[in-house]
Amino acid sequence: MDFSFWKQHLGQVPGEVWEAAGWLETLVLADNDLVELPGRIGTLTRLRMLDLGHNGLTTLPSELGALVDLTDFLYLHDNQLATLPVSLGNLTKLRYLNLSENRFESLPDAVCEMVGLIELRLSDNQLQELPDSISRLSGLRELHLRNNRIGTLPGSIGKLYQLRQLDLRQNPIHFLPDSLVQLPRLEKLDLRWVSTLELPAWLPELEARGCAVYR
Repeated sequence: MDFSFWKQHLGQVPGEVWEAAGWLETLVLADNDLVELPGRIGTLTRLRMLDLGHNGLTTLPSELGALVDLTDFLYLHDNQLATLPVSLGNLTKLRYLNLSENRFESLPDAVCEMVGLIELRLSDNQLQELPDSISRLSGLRELHLRNNRIGTLPGSIGKLYQLRQLDLRQNPIHFLPDSLVQLPRLEKLDLRWVSTLELPAWLPELEARGCAVYR
């Protein structure tokens, strides 16, 4: 069963959601003026996709980590989040996570526990760096970091061997690790609106291999 309450400005999660806890697989609560999410969200154990984007959430309940069958999408973009509960690290089957347009200054530890991620969106935050543990996301194909405060990347990013797209637009990048040239499947490296970077000597090698470098 799927429920979509998109853009209804409800202010709270409607009661029929809890009544459908045993069979609900898709829940869209985007753009509903939500400022908090009740812990009962953890009872929706059949969910595969959850959309909480375009709300006013400042925190998330730890019970969200009980949704271990969440596989398809978790949209949390355009909220006021600065942290995530550690329990979200339990979502190891999740493939797509959107945390863009929030207030993250550092990447929550829980994200690097989500080892099933294929696409991670973190654009329009206040990130200053990525942790070495980003390498745990070994299946990641797309990493979107546009418009943050990132000055450099960890060398461990070179272990993301499945990475196809890396978006670094509008960051004050001043150094790219040599390990980036080791990424065998990288198809797109976006460096547009990065004025602080002295382009590394290995960049032509990356382009010669077929990677499109935008600068």
